[in-house]
Amino acid sequence: MITVNNLTMSFGGQTLFKDADLKFTGGNCYGIIGANGAGKSTFLRILCGDLEPTKGEVIIPKKTRMSVLKQDHFAYDEYTVLDTVIMGNQRLYDIMQEKDALYAKEDFSDADGERAAELEGEFAELNGWEAESEASKLIQGLGLSEDILYSQMSALSGNEKVKVLLAQALFGSPDIILLDEPTNHLDIYAIRWLEEFLAEYFGTVLVVSHDRHFLNNVCTHIVDFDYGKVKMYVGNYEFWYESSQLMQRLIKQQNKKAEEKIKELQDFISRFSANKSKSKQATSRRKLLDNAASCWTS
Repeated sequence: MITVNNLTMSFGGQTLFKDADLKFTGGNCYGIIGANGAGKSTFLRILCGDLEPTKGEVIIPKKTRMSVLKQDHFAYDEYTVLDTVIMGNQRLYDIMQEKDALYAKEDFSDADGERAAELEGEFAELNGWEAESEASKLIQGLGLSEDILYSQMSALSGNEKVKVLLAQALFGSPDIILLDEPTNHLDIYAIRWLEEFLAEYFGTVLVVSHDRHFLNNVCTHIVDFDYGKVKMYVGNYEFWYESSQLMQRLIKQQNKKAEEKIKELQDFISRFSANKSKSKQATSRRKLLDNAASCWTS
């Protein structure tokens, strides 16, 4: 679970969003929407700790594992595809590296044996024996051949790297997954596979996307960044869209009624303000007009 309290973010005197209070819970997928520059990606960077907010706090329970879709396609060029995917669970990868280093020692001591036993226990708890199989399933689900598992990332095309980094973000059953534009460079089959994966995922997902069809298929909630305000709505993208359109129609109807009432009052005042017998009534109507105009413009 993620709790956001009174979160505000400003850059160079410009406020992206202000006083956001939100709670993200397990078993739900939250679609983050809004205009370009509204602060959606910045919000994700604050949640994962890459950026400090101007004000407010983000509360994530201890021992919660968060996985983030990386955006740097060249960061893992020195590693194999398999290693890159497994790095989605950094602790598991570190254990594997330390184990290999221990077993490679020629002067393997008793202390090394004790340490190796500790690592083997944690390795099993983290489903390390299934790591390669899981990585292969993720890679194939996204439309890549398992033959590339031992290829260098530097040998892959840009689109292939995108899929590997997405597999990395999904690897190892993290508690929270943050995805920024995950469907970019994916074909329709990979997108459908991702939709099915997220539908079965038990944790918390936050996804920034301009793909409304994808959001409609995976989201249980919509978080709207609009003119500095952040609001959460229950339902998928289509439900949010229909609700927002209905709200706009209601506001327009209210404004139209307010305009009609103001015109009616203006006509009355113009007709009777010069009539002494009607002057008190006209004065009362003028006060009502001022109040109506004030409410309408606020």
